[in-house]
Amino acid sequence: MEQIRQYFEKNVRLTDKDWQFFSSKLIRKEFPKNYILLKTGQTENYLSFVETGIVRSYIPKEENDLTFAFIFDNNFVSGYNSFLTQTPSSYNIETLTKTTLWRLTYNDLQSIYKKTEIGNTIGRQASEDLFLKKSQRELSLLNETAEQRYLNLFTEQPKLIEKIPLKYIASYIGVTPQALSRIRKRIFLT
Repeated sequence: MEQIRQYFEKNVRLTDKDWQFFSSKLIRKEFPKNYILLKTGQTENYLSFVETGIVRSYIPKEENDLTFAFIFDNNFVSGYNSFLTQTPSSYNIETLTKTTLWRLTYNDLQSIYKKTEIGNTIGRQASEDLFLKKSQRELSLLNETAEQRYLNLFTEQPKLIEKIPLKYIASYIGVTPQALSRIRKRIFLT
């Protein structure tokens, strides 16, 4: 739980009173590898902070899922558009490793907004984090090659990327597993 406080206190000081109220709403939960946290058609009820683990967001397809996000330690994860609008999600969220999350329900977040001085700042930081990652992903898809996207992911999380199945990485960077194999061969031979 202290990881979350440190995350927020990089930008803003939390009073002990606000932290106590906020932290009292957090639920720590462990999930096994390959657990579906959110399924298409379900409404997202949680904004979660990843203490440990790797999570992916994807659109399920008959042949190959379309992976569009990986979430690592010390980051937020949520079907955020579903969470905000309280409408069904159009994608799945799944753990790729054993994962520990600190979860906050939609109703508890609304309560934090109303009852703490810092609540809106906390909510804004979480939403800005999710927005920036989404924007970076979109810009990467528009401006970078698949090889650059792979190298970026490898640079960001060199140890953790080893735990992600190659078919998910290929989907994430927008290529077939065979094309990813060629990219990896080219990179590691130079």
